[in-house]
Amino acid sequence: MKLRSIIFGYIRYQVLFLLTSALCHAEIQILDQVVAVVEDDVVLSSELRERLDSIKDSIQGRGLEQPPEDILIRETLDALILESIQLQLGKRAGVRISDAMLDSAMQRIAASNQLSLAEFRVAITEQGASYDVTRQQVLREMIIQRVQSGNVNRRIQITQQEITNFLDTDDGQRMIQPEYRIIQALLAISKEDSKAEKKKKQAYVNKLLNRISEGERFEDVVGGAVEYPFTGGDLGWRKLEDLPSIFVDLAPTLDPGETLKTTSPNGLHLVYMAESRGRKTIVDETKASHILIKISEIKTEKQAKRLLETIKSQAESGEEFSDLARQYSEDIGSASEGGSLGWIRSGQMVPEFENTMDSTEISTISIPFKSQFGWHVLKVNDRRKKDVTDEIQRNKIAEFLHNRKYQEELDAWLQKIRDEAFVDIK
Repeated sequence: MKLRSIIFGYIRYQVLFLLTSALCHAEIQILDQVVAVVEDDVVLSSELRERLDSIKDSIQGRGLEQPPEDILIRETLDALILESIQLQLGKRAGVRISDAMLDSAMQRIAASNQLSLAEFRVAITEQGASYDVTRQQVLREMIIQRVQSGNVNRRIQITQQEITNFLDTDDGQRMIQPEYRIIQALLAISKEDSKAEKKKKQAYVNKLLNRISEGERFEDVVGGAVEYPFTGGDLGWRKLEDLPSIFVDLAPTLDPGETLKTTSPNGLHLVYMAESRGRKTIVDETKASHILIKISEIKTEKQAKRLLETIKSQAESGEEFSDLARQYSEDIGSASEGGSLGWIRSGQMVPEFENTMDSTEISTISIPFKSQFGWHVLKVNDRRKKDVTDEIQRNKIAEFLHNRKYQEELDAWLQKIRDEAFVDIK
């Protein structure tokens, strides 16, 4: 521990010397120095200096107390060392972030600050920073995130028994309760209102409700109401027990996009169910099989389509579709299963496949159609509606348990790679 203090004391001295020498000795040119060797990489004093400045600015901007200088230097250097180790792991593993992915990330960051990418670039420049440097920092973070995800996720296993056990707890039951996002508009009725005035307000609210029922947007109708002032707004996502009492009985009866009128001692309410989640979920599923013929240098699109037309004719003449799939299909995953794709839900297949499947009758073979994978024919074997509420709930719990374990496993993995890496602090 004493040796560690000496090392970091020396680092602190070197960094402070570099920061102040330009002011005290303007004629002396400061040369960048190596403060740590990390495997095949180095951490430079300029990197440490820049990161320290950034951290100090962040601490000051958030109104927090600055930690002791030696602790700040030690932790900052440790962070840079860990970053270097992870970036090298990413390089050895062949992690690549395309320009398109990086551009998308920059656009998301700009959007999170309610700026366009061009405005974001200007804002960075006005703060005295470099957009290109910022872009490189984001690139480094994306590589590190991918390295962490790849290495940590495989260390986490969530069993079905763990999910069941958590579902049996109060926290688990609360987590799977349905949630509602309600927008409400209140037209107040006071004791001073005459019967005629109250009747007029009732008629006005009914008129607005009719407009909404006929297809006008709730926000447009309520926002454009000028005859009487409405109050209220978006209640945000809430579980049933967290809703105002007047909405507790109404919420489970409303489908997303539906509006109704109710009354309370405060007046007349228009209640709009914007979204809901966690309620009973029924999905449509289709059981289908297919035969895929790929396009290649020796097989043109015309030849692939003609072959599938022949196969379709054979199947319609009595040959088993499954036997034809085993003989002809070039989909490795399904050919050995007679072309069976099992039960398919909306959104699982590419649009061309899904559109053809949805328009094909049960026990019927489709016409040949093209997707990004080649040419297909498919057969719809059956359709059903399935209650997937339990599946969705268990997946939600599994994600929660995974995220809860992630940080613990990440810390353990970071400590492991730090212990195993060659690090020489100068």
